[in-house]
Amino acid sequence: MAEENQQGHGPRESMEYDVVIVGGGPAGLSAAIRLKQLAAEKGAEVGVCVLEKGSEIGAHILSGAVMDPRALNELMPDWKEQGAPLNVPVTEDKFLFLSETGAKSVPNWALPDNFKNHGNYVISLANVTRW
Repeated sequence: MAEENQQGHGPRESMEYDVVIVGGGPAGLSAAIRLKQLAAEKGAEVGVCVLEKGSEIGAHILSGAVMDPRALNELMPDWKEQGAPLNVPVTEDKFLFLSETGAKSVPNWALPDNFKNHGNYVISLANVTRW
């Protein structure tokens, strides 16, 4: 579809979508994927557009992270077969209190469950979002 732009300088292209998601980070991409999945389950087609300010998905995501794959398992159970870049499993947890002169380790049995990363992966969040 073409329409004249505000300055009157000829046609401007436009595209129609059912849903527009602003932000190509983990939440926006998950929302887009889930919407497409739900539509497919109902035998429907839905047009989804993800707007990202970066030059590509993941361009503005600079963090590394430890990722619990539980949500990814729910969203895309075959993520391993699809080649998701979760390649480095967590092998050890250490929690240290740092001081000017050294560090004191906390035994793993004393850590709350949210500090235990067995079954999680060390990832580049930019690589996961690009994937």
